[in-house]
Amino acid sequence: MTHPVRRPMRCDAEMNRARILAVARQALAQDPDLALKPLAKLAEVGSGTVYRHFPTREVLLLAVYQSEVEALLDTAALLGRHDPAAALRLWLERLAAHGRTGSAASQAMRVALQSQGPYSARARAAVDELLAAARKAGRLRADITSGEVLLLMSYVWNTGGEPGHEPVGSRVLDVVMDGLCAGPAPALVCRKHT
Repeated sequence: MTHPVRRPMRCDAEMNRARILAVARQALAQDPDLALKPLAKLAEVGSGTVYRHFPTREVLLLAVYQSEVEALLDTAALLGRHDPAAALRLWLERLAAHGRTGSAASQAMRVALQSQGPYSARARAAVDELLAAARKAGRLRADITSGEVLLLMSYVWNTGGEPGHEPVGSRVLDVVMDGLCAGPAPALVCRKHT
C-alpha cells in the first residue's frame, strides 16, 4: 500500500498558520468561546484559510494549547519518585485543575482527553502506568481501567468549575480516590490532607 506524499507547506501558508495560532492564543485568552469565523477576521485572513488549517475549533484548540496538553501528559512519568497512590492523586489533581478553569486551555485539555486521538491514547497510557504502580504496591483496586478514571475525572471537572468551588472538586476527588483504593486504605494514603 502506498501512502500519499505530503508536500511541504508553501511559505505563505506557513506564515498564515503561524499568524492564526498567535492571534488565536491571544484572542482565546480574552474569549474562551471564540469561534473560527471571528478568529479569521482578527487574524486578517479569510475564513477558508482558517478552516484549511484548522477544520474544527477542537483542532485549533489542540494546536494552540499543544504544549500545555503535552506537559500535563509528561508529568505522569515524572511522578514515579512518589508513593504510587500519592503519584496518582497528584496527577489527578493537576488534571482536575486544568479541566475546571473554564479557559480555552481547559477546553483543549478536555478535547485532548475525551476525543479519540493521540492525546487520549497518551493519557490512557499515563494513567495505566500510574494505576499499575499503585496496584503493584497493593494500594489500588485491580478492576479499574484508565478509561474509567478519565471518565470519573470528567465529573470532577464539572464540580468546582467556577472560581470558589475548588473545595467541592477536591472533595469529589477524595471520593474518587477512596473508590480506587484497595480495601480499607487509611486516609493518609489516598487523601490529600490539608
